Amino acid sequence: MGDNLDFGAQLYFKLFEVNGQPVYLTQTIVSTWLIMLGLILVAVILRVKMRKFKEVPETKLQTIVEMIVDMINNFTISSMGPAGKKFAGYYGPLLIYIAVCNLSGLIGIRPPTADFATTLAFALITFFMIHGFGIKSKGVGYFKGFLEPFPLLLPINIIGELATPVSLSFRLFGNILGGSIIMGLVYAMFPKIVVFLGIPAVLHGYFDVFAGALQAFIFVMLSMTFVSSAME
Repeated sequence: MGDNLDFGAQLYFKLFEVNGQPVYLTQTIVSTWLIMLGLILVAVILRVKMRKFKEVPETKLQTIVEMIVDMINNFTISSMGPAGKKFAGYYGPLLIYIAVCNLSGLIGIRPPTADFATTLAFALITFFMIHGFGIKSKGVGYFKGFLEPFPLLLPINIIGELATPVSLSFRLFGNILGGSIIMGLVYAMFPKIVVFLGIPAVLHGYFDVFAGALQAFIFVMLSMTFVSSAME
């Protein structure tokens, strides 16, 4: 059974070498490109359709689009305050992208978020946003927070900040990879019985749909909370 289960970043073929080290095209890269291509096509189609939008919605598409935009704006404002509305243009697409990545397992694509490199990249963006906007908001005074409540806690405060991207990335990565492993084990051990009984549909409903959407929401919510706290 171990030969049939590969939960790592599966290798497709070698592209080139750098200083004797091979660089491979992995399944994660291919999945990421496919998802990006799909979302870009949807965005382009919507952009063309939006040229015909009226001030007062006359089509279901315009109503749905405006409803989604309002939900994203309200979600961002409720989490970051009125001043945080400017972040809606980043966190809205991020939420959609992570959710689509998490749900991609439903169509047979290996979720890019099941690769730690992907989730770490998201977490590092949040890490630099936290300190970048914190410094922009407070100036040099931002660094005084590392000395509170007293200077001796400086090392612990620094470690706490460095732990933020680690916890963010591992939370998302662990949940999505865990679901992929469980589904792989179910299909490997009971290939015919589970399909006949419809068990995969129930498990996919939880591990892919529910857990995938929930983890996307949690990641974005935590990111907004950290950035907002740094700016206050």
